[in-house]
Amino acid sequence: MWSFDRLCRGRFRPALASALALALSGCIHPMYGSNGVNTQLAQIEVTPIPDRVGHYLAEELKFETNGSGTDPAPRYRLNITTQESLGGLITNLHSLTSDAASLTVTANYSLVEIETGKEVTKGSLSSTASYDRSQQRFANVRAARDAEIRAATVLADQLRTRIGISLLNQK
Repeated sequence: MWSFDRLCRGRFRPALASALALALSGCIHPMYGSNGVNTQLAQIEVTPIPDRVGHYLAEELKFETNGSGTDPAPRYRLNITTQESLGGLITNLHSLTSDAASLTVTANYSLVEIETGKEVTKGSLSSTASYDRSQQRFANVRAARDAEIRAATVLADQLRTRIGISLLNQK
């Protein structure tokens, strides 16, 4: 009796593996490789984003998309709006204050081709960063800023990946 398990054992295993590898070889290629989207990502102009988190996000995106130091002519414009929400995680029952906080940053983005005005992609992403609060006011301010920077870094990485996939599929 023939079965798939029998076919996968013994002398047919190398033939089956090479047939699968040959069938899938044209489907997979590196996103950021030599034929990837690095040159297209470098041509993205990030519009200014208001607020402090927006500044952190814009600077991270500029580095993520074009960290080479060259300044090619922009082909795409990336418009982003951000929203922040703050929530308490752990509440101290004695003082009724929260000992930790969670910052959630949501970014709505739209990538537009400058020459034609055609929208390439748009979407929404969010990132959450938590931090501890203490009795020291300035330590709380610094911890909140560190959380903003962490959230902006994660959002920039997610945006780079999503935009890269969209540009790769556009080809």
